[in-house]
Amino acid sequence: MTWRAVALAALTAPIGGCEIGLLAGGLAQNFEYQKVVEVLPEYRGLEGRKVAVVVNADPVTLYEHPMLARQIAGGVSLRLNEYVPGVKVLNPDAVLAWQFNTAEWNALPYGELCRALDVERVVYVDLYEYRLNPPGDSYIWEGMSAATIGVIERENIDPDFFAESMEVVAEFPNQSNVTRDELDPQRMEVGLLHTFIQETAFLFHRHLRPKHPDKYLGPAIEQPRAAK
Repeated sequence: MTWRAVALAALTAPIGGCEIGLLAGGLAQNFEYQKVVEVLPEYRGLEGRKVAVVVNADPVTLYEHPMLARQIAGGVSLRLNEYVPGVKVLNPDAVLAWQFNTAEWNALPYGELCRALDVERVVYVDLYEYRLNPPGDSYIWEGMSAATIGVIERENIDPDFFAESMEVVAEFPNQSNVTRDELDPQRMEVGLLHTFIQETAFLFHRHLRPKHPDKYLGPAIEQPRAAK
C-alpha cells in the first residue's frame, strides 16, 4: 500500500481518540519519508566553461562492453549540458575520435588533454570496475560500476594533477537475488548505466534527492534544468 493510500484510509475510517493520535503520528512519519531535499554540487567549476568528458577503462572491460565508453561519455555529456549553467560540452563523438586516433592517449600528462581537446575543463572518468553479475555467478544480477572522477583545470598552476577527485560507486538493481528470469540483460545494463551516469553528473550540478531513499514512494523526481 502506498503512503497516499494509507492517508486516504486514515481519513475515511471510523477511529477513536487514541487511534487518532497514532494515525496522526503515522501520517507525519510517512510525510517525512516523502520529503525531497536539494543537494549542492561537490564541484562547481564547470559553470560557464568549455568541457570535455573523457572515459578511461581497462582493455578487458572495453572488449566485453565495446559501447561502454561511448555510452558513459554521451550520457554524462548530455546531463552536464542540461543541468550545469552556462556549460559548453564538447561533442562526445569528437572526444572519442580523438582518443581513437591518439596512440596511448591515456599515458599523456593530464594537462595535455585540455590542450589537445581545446577545452578549459576535462571530466576524466577512470572506470576501475564494471560488472553485471557477482563473481562466478552469471545467473544473478548484481551490477556495479565504480570510477574515480577527476577534474582537470587548464589554468591550474599544475594542470597535470586533478584539481578535484571524487569517487562514484553505482549499484543496480537495488534488490538482492534478482535473476535473469526476472530481468533481461538489456534492461539490466541500461539500469546500471543510468544510475552510474546520473550519480556522476550529480557531482557537478545541484539536484534533488529523496531525504529517505529507502522509504520514498513518490513519483520520479524532476531535476531542475539549468537556464541557458
